[in-house]
Amino acid sequence: MACAVSTELPAPGQLAASQPAIGAPAEFDLDHPWQLHPQVSVRPEHFGALMYHFGTRRLSFLKSPVLLTVVRALDSAPSARAACATAGVAAGELPAYAAALATLARTQMIRERPAAPSPDPGSKTDPATQEESAS
Repeated sequence: MACAVSTELPAPGQLAASQPAIGAPAEFDLDHPWQLHPQVSVRPEHFGALMYHFGTRRLSFLKSPVLLTVVRALDSAPSARAACATAGVAAGELPAYAAALATLARTQMIRERPAAPSPDPGSKTDPATQEESAS
C-alpha cells in the first residue's frame, strides 16, 4: 500500500469501491458541526501544517495556513461554514475549502461532531417549587 503522500498512483482495483477516488468530488456538509479526530495530531508549519492520524498511520499536509485556522476552529464552531468564516474564508473560496475538508473527512482526519443535546423542556424546575421544598 502506498503512503498517503506518495506520488505513486495505486494499481487499478486497489481503491475500495465504497470510497471515492482521490480527487473525485465528494459531498461535504459545511452546515454540520465537525471536529478534529481525537487520534490526530497537528503540527503547524510555515506552509500550513502536518497532520498525523495515530490510528490509521496516515500523514496529511495542509498546504495553507488559512486551512489550518479552519481546522483549528472546527472544534468550537457550530458548523464548518462558521469555522471558515472565523478563518476569513471568502464566499467564493468556500467550494475549495469544502473540497479540502471533504478530503480530510474521507481520510478520517476530521469527523462529524455530534450535535449538542438540547435542553429537555420537561426537566425545568419551577423556582416556586424549589423555595417550598427548601423550607
